[in-house]
Amino acid sequence: MLKQTLQQKLQQKLSPQQIQMMKLLQVPAAMLEQRIKEELESNPALEEGREEDEEEQEQEEQEEFPDDVAFETEGEQNTGDAETDIQSENEQDFNQEFDDKPREEKLNDDFDLADYINDDDVPYYKTHVNNSSPDDERYEAPVVNTISFQDSLIAQLGEQNLDEKQYQIGLQLIGSIDEDGYLRRPLENIIDDLAFAQNVIAGEEEIMAVLKLIQTFDPPGIGARNLQECLLLQLERKEPTKSIQLAKRTLTKYMEEFSKKHYEKIALSLALTDEEMKEVLHEILRLNPLPGSTFASGSRSSETVIPDFILTNDEGKLELSLNSKNAPDLKLSKTYLNMLQEYSKDKKKSQSAREALTFVKQKLDAAKWFIDAIQQRQHTLLNVMNTILEYQKEYFLEGDERKLRPMILKDIADIVGMDISTISRVANSKYIQTHFGTYLLKSFFSESLTTESGEEVSSREVKKILSDAIGAEDKRNPVTDDQLSKLLKEKGYNLARRTVAKYREQLNIPVARLRKEL
Repeated sequence: MLKQTLQQKLQQKLSPQQIQMMKLLQVPAAMLEQRIKEELESNPALEEGREEDEEEQEQEEQEEFPDDVAFETEGEQNTGDAETDIQSENEQDFNQEFDDKPREEKLNDDFDLADYINDDDVPYYKTHVNNSSPDDERYEAPVVNTISFQDSLIAQLGEQNLDEKQYQIGLQLIGSIDEDGYLRRPLENIIDDLAFAQNVIAGEEEIMAVLKLIQTFDPPGIGARNLQECLLLQLERKEPTKSIQLAKRTLTKYMEEFSKKHYEKIALSLALTDEEMKEVLHEILRLNPLPGSTFASGSRSSETVIPDFILTNDEGKLELSLNSKNAPDLKLSKTYLNMLQEYSKDKKKSQSAREALTFVKQKLDAAKWFIDAIQQRQHTLLNVMNTILEYQKEYFLEGDERKLRPMILKDIADIVGMDISTISRVANSKYIQTHFGTYLLKSFFSESLTTESGEEVSSREVKKILSDAIGAEDKRNPVTDDQLSKLLKEKGYNLARRTVAKYREQLNIPVARLRKEL
C-alpha cells in the first residue's frame, strides 16, 4: 500500500569546492604542476602568468632599488595599494551604473557583475596565485630517454635469420615477458594466444626453439621461466672455471637448500671446503636475479623527489618555506572579464548572448574556485607543517632519530583544529627537505612505547636501535628475535618477541637464518 509522509532530514554534503580542495590537498608537488596544466587546458578563463601591470611595477622598483630587497618589497606593496584604490574607484562607478539599470535589463535575478569585477578590496588583476619571484632560479630535473628491454629484444630478434612464423612466435614470446625479465606465462597459453590472436599454429617444440634463441639475447638471463633458470643462463655466459662449474652444480641440484641458506648441507653434499663454498657463493651472488631491471634502472635513477617543504637551520633558527616552483602563477583571464562587461552592456540580449554569458560565468566561477583552492592548499600545508615542526623541534634541529617524539595524526589534528583525515591528506606523499636529508612526511608519525622508567618514546627510536644492532651483528651467527628482545630489555625497552619481529619486518630485514653468511 502506498502512502505519502513528510519527513525532516539533516544531511551534510560536500560542495564541489570542498571536493576540489580535498583532491588538491593530497596531491604532492611533483603532480601539482600536471594538475594545474589540466585545469588550464580545460578552463579558458584561467591563465598562467603574471599581470603586465605587476611585471612593469616590479621592474621599475628593481631599477630604482636594486640592492635594497626589504625596501623593494615594501615599495611593491605601496604601489600595489595605489593601483588598488584607482581600480576600485573605476569598478565602483561601473557597478553603480549597472545597478541603476531597470531589473529587466539585468542578465539574471541572481547574477551580479560586481561579483566578478569588484572582488571586495582586491582588484581583479590581483586575483592570481603568486608562487615565485623574478629572482627565483628555474630548475628542471633532467629526463633520460631510455628504451624498454622489450624494444631491445625486438631489435635483436630482427637481426636473426628467421622465417615469418618464427618471427611472429618471437614477438609473442617477447610480449609475454614481464618487467622483471621473466616468462611466467605457461607455453600452453602462448600456443593458444598465437592461434587465436595471430592465427599462427605452432607446437611446443617450435616455441621452445625460439625461446632458447631469445634466452641468448642481452641482458643475460632474459626470458627465464624461474629464478633457477635465470641464474643458470647467466652462468652459461661465463668462462667455465672450477668455481663456475661448482656454482652450476649447486643451483642445479640444491636450489632449494641454497635459497634457505643451508650452506653447510650443500658443502657436505658436494664435498667442498669453506674456501670453495665461499667462491661458489661469490659467483652466485654476483648474478642479477631481475634481468629486466637492467633497462628500468636507467629511468628510475633519473627520477627526482620534489620536496613540498624546504626547511633550513640558520644557527638554531628553523625557517620553513613551501616549495612553489612547480606551481605556476594563476590569474583570471582578462579576455573573459572583458566579455562579461561587453555582454552586460547589450540592452537587447538574444538567447545566444544569454547562453554565452552563462558559459563565461561558469568558467569564471570555476577559475576563481580553483585559484582559491590552490591558495587554501598552501595555507593548510604550511599550517600543518609548522605545527609538526614545533612538535618535533628537537628532532629537526639535530636530525637525531632518538629525539623524535611519539606523534600520531590525532595529536596534530587537535592542535591545528582540523579533522584527522585532513592531516592524513597533508602527510600522504609529501616530502620535506631538511639540512640532514629529504624525508617522507608520513615517516615522522610513529606510535608511542613506554620504557621501564615510565618515559614515552617513539617506536621509530626502537627501530633505530634494532637496525643498529642487526647491522653490527656477526653475520656468521646472526642474532635472533629472542636475542634482540633481550637486548632491548637491557636498554629499558620491554618488548615481546612478536613485537620485535613486527618491527624487523617493517624495516624489511629478513630473519636471522636468511641473514647468515660464511
